Amino acid sequence: MKKLVTTFKVFAVLSVLALHSCRDANNEMNQQEAVQAKVTADDLKREITPLPSPTVPDAVQLQLNESQKNLGIYLKNDLQIAGVTVLGKITTLKGIELSKSLITDKEQYTASGNIMDPSSVKIGKLGELYTGEDLTTAQQGLREAITEEIKPDTHVMEITWNSNSGKFTTVCFYNDSGIIWDNIFGGLVMMDTRGNAEASNNNQASKVVSTWYKQWWTANWLWGSKRGEAGYQITIYYSGSTVSNADVSDWGYISLGKAKSESKITKKTGAYGQCRYALGLCTPTGSLSFNSSNFTVSFSGLGSNIVSNGTKSLYP
Repeated sequence: MKKLVTTFKVFAVLSVLALHSCRDANNEMNQQEAVQAKVTADDLKREITPLPSPTVPDAVQLQLNESQKNLGIYLKNDLQIAGVTVLGKITTLKGIELSKSLITDKEQYTASGNIMDPSSVKIGKLGELYTGEDLTTAQQGLREAITEEIKPDTHVMEITWNSNSGKFTTVCFYNDSGIIWDNIFGGLVMMDTRGNAEASNNNQASKVVSTWYKQWWTANWLWGSKRGEAGYQITIYYSGSTVSNADVSDWGYISLGKAKSESKITKKTGAYGQCRYALGLCTPTGSLSFNSSNFTVSFSGLGSNIVSNGTKSLYP
């Protein structure tokens, strides 16, 4: 009987401890959520040192001007830069952490899509465009993308935007070389979904000759410079009309985003050479995966992306 009472007492104590532990964990979680919810641009401004001049560097101004021009060409009045306010530079580690929290906060505005395809463009608060698992993926991707980019002495400005759904502001980070990150500038891309292609001229000077074919897709920043590229190149070696060998190469990269590229030769001798390719680029709010069984790259989540899977045959 004493053993039973002792066991009951131990169980009761453990239950109380577990209950307090759960309450503490919940309180800590609630406190973290409350801190996260309180992060605003005003919090960041308190960790910013004013700059001697309220103007942006020439490189940044050029990017703003070119972005405004391209937005006008492709999105008309759906999205335009209404104004820029220089805030200063980040001088504390707290300022860096606040910057990361602000960029990933679900109340901050963001955008996704290809401005050359206006129907793909989405603009809104992070927590409105992304929910559930997609929101978690987007926030993790954004934090990973900017962790190495925002450093002490990074400059900060506030950009006011006019959109077809109203006026809003974003926090933009930059240095003397140009814009580092802004949820609108970083979330939107310029991409020609048709891609580019190039082929070599056949050289008939030797008995065994080669020819190649290259195809690639490019993602640009809103101001027009290249942000990323994915592509492949197949080469065949032949004599007369018979292919003796073939090889293929692939590549994929993007600044502040994710890329995947795969390729393989499926026919290397005979009447022609053939390869398969699987390529993908996306902004940090989405993710890419490669399926080796059907040799394809697929995109999941939400964000600007281009994916191309296919087969290319090349004849002598």
